[in-house]
Amino acid sequence: MSKILVIGGGAAGMMAAIAASERGHHVVLFEKNEKLGKKLFITGKGRCNVTNAADMEQLFAHVCTNDKFLYSAFCGFDNRAMMALLEQAGCPLKVERGERVFPVSDHSSDVIAALTRILKKQQVEICLNTTVQSLWCEAEQPDQAELSGDARRSHAVEQSDVRAEQRVCGVVLAGGQKVAADAVIVCTGGLSYPSTGSTGDGLRFAEQTGHRLTACSPSLVPLETAQDWCRDLMGLSLKNVELRMICGKKEYYREQGEMLFTHFGVSGPLVLTASCYLKNAQKKTGKAGRAENAETQSVRPDGAAPIRLLIDLKPALSEEQLDKRLLRDFDEQKNKQFKNALGGLFPSKLIPVMVMLSDIDGDKKVNEITKEERKVFVQLIKNLPLTVTGTRSFAEAIITQGGVSVKDINPSTMESKLIKGLYFAGEVLDLDAHTGGFNLQIAWSTGHLAGGSV
Repeated sequence: MSKILVIGGGAAGMMAAIAASERGHHVVLFEKNEKLGKKLFITGKGRCNVTNAADMEQLFAHVCTNDKFLYSAFCGFDNRAMMALLEQAGCPLKVERGERVFPVSDHSSDVIAALTRILKKQQVEICLNTTVQSLWCEAEQPDQAELSGDARRSHAVEQSDVRAEQRVCGVVLAGGQKVAADAVIVCTGGLSYPSTGSTGDGLRFAEQTGHRLTACSPSLVPLETAQDWCRDLMGLSLKNVELRMICGKKEYYREQGEMLFTHFGVSGPLVLTASCYLKNAQKKTGKAGRAENAETQSVRPDGAAPIRLLIDLKPALSEEQLDKRLLRDFDEQKNKQFKNALGGLFPSKLIPVMVMLSDIDGDKKVNEITKEERKVFVQLIKNLPLTVTGTRSFAEAIITQGGVSVKDINPSTMESKLIKGLYFAGEVLDLDAHTGGFNLQIAWSTGHLAGGSV
């Protein structure tokens, strides 16, 4: 029986501990919080969007970064396997719009309780309020007794030139205590929601042991915009609109759904998903730097092409159909002022903004509006423009984009290519996906593969 240490009691950590214990190992799970699954508890607004019931092709299609790396993980433990595991553990599930999977109770605590029951049944040793300070690694020297005389002399000559192979020996706890182990699995999460304990510990462990890191940024995160009028619309939710993200002439994102105006810009499902594509757009602009504790992240340096959002308020209508709709509405209200004739088109809160942006005098009678003015107004309705100036901080981001480079990780096992016996799983890796349960499935699948590979 081998002793396996798992660092982090979130989704990936609990799954890694379950998979490792099922293989007969003695597993110790370290969690620095007072309870397991602290971030899991708040996902899905407290309901926990466990996974997505889409087919395998769609699972891969919704992964934004390094989807090919996940082939072994997804195929070895997919969404169906995760759903079966929870239901067998006494947590019945349901599938909602968009194939999102939730516990029937709508309580994330039931998901955590089910996983905890499995951990206890498997006799996993759970150490709460326990912080891991660093990894304990040592150079693995060749067995001198097994080397011939010539080989020993050659090894002595080369020892100063060639770095000895490293192996993980365990961890060092915050108090300095060393805990020995045969393998260590790092499942500490990224940088998002730091209040839940995701403070980048695993990224630090990886960097200290020579692993490459991909720059981290908030993702699935609200966006800040340059337009002051967003504040006037704060709290307004738009449904069945189309959102596009454009930089220069290239379109990076287009989707229909729901969004929300805020005091700083925009949020809601469409916007959160759009934020996943900022990294690609930033490659065109040249990415601006960011202090880790900054409140927001700038998305472009001065002079770079702006990243724009265009909102189609009436995606079901073509420009020609929309123009006919306007003519009909105006004809029915021919003696009304422009500002008072838009109630059938927009929510009342949006009307003053649309009038202001149209450059049409709000007091003008609708029967006096010219064809050219109407054409410009149609364009505005179909392309309401916003300029992205930044994202909100990691404190408001659902996930972290970036992390431990997958180039240093074996995709078939999740083991480090640099340190024997060291594994990584979950959000600490440079893997991320759209909202809808896909990121949690990455955590379940990579955690299961890591634990099952030890």
